[in-house]
Amino acid sequence: MLELNKYIDHTKLGANVSKTQIDQLIEEAKKYNFKSVCVNPIWVKYAKEQLKGTDVLVCTVIGFPHGTHTAIVKTQETLDAVINGADEIDMVINVSALKSGDYETILDEIRGVVVSAGDLVVKVIIETCYLTNEEIVKACELSVEAGAAFVKTSTGFGTAGATVEHVTLMKKTVKDEALVKASGGVRTYEDAIKMINAGASRIGTSNGVDIVLKKEKKNDTNTTY
Repeated sequence: MLELNKYIDHTKLGANVSKTQIDQLIEEAKKYNFKSVCVNPIWVKYAKEQLKGTDVLVCTVIGFPHGTHTAIVKTQETLDAVINGADEIDMVINVSALKSGDYETILDEIRGVVVSAGDLVVKVIIETCYLTNEEIVKACELSVEAGAAFVKTSTGFGTAGATVEHVTLMKKTVKDEALVKASGGVRTYEDAIKMINAGASRIGTSNGVDIVLKKEKKNDTNTTY
């Protein structure tokens, strides 16, 4: 049986997210036993405290949402997240550097975050909506070379989110050397299943509750999936 809840990074990101919304996110994560909550760095310490005694992880974002921070800033931001109790790190690459063919910059910034994160899982957000297929492949290869655990499609703040085609391409590229996280525009149970079937091992979404409730409804009506 597919434990869909354990694929989900229950996400609430944005400039105007309130403490009330974070509290709701945390309570939902506890209730449905999601893999993690994904929150902005300012909420990491609070989320960690509130999730004590559960197996729900705290994920946060680095260089978010545009990836235009310098490598040293991303490194320091990661160290701060670790100090505050983050369990997983989702970093945004310098898309401009990638598109310019400056691969050393990409390697250096990912390695810096990976080293700063220590034993924590690092997911590299490559923002597929801005990339050609060739650039997606290169970003995945660089992420693996730099030691990241995951490659991730999107921030959710770009011009488009995850697609089945991009997830398939990313999984084909990383093979067994890394995992794939589909994020951005994954709003329904059907969306989530399509991404998992394409090769995603994690789903980033703010619609986690709706997704798992739809699964339960399908089970109640003996629908196969």
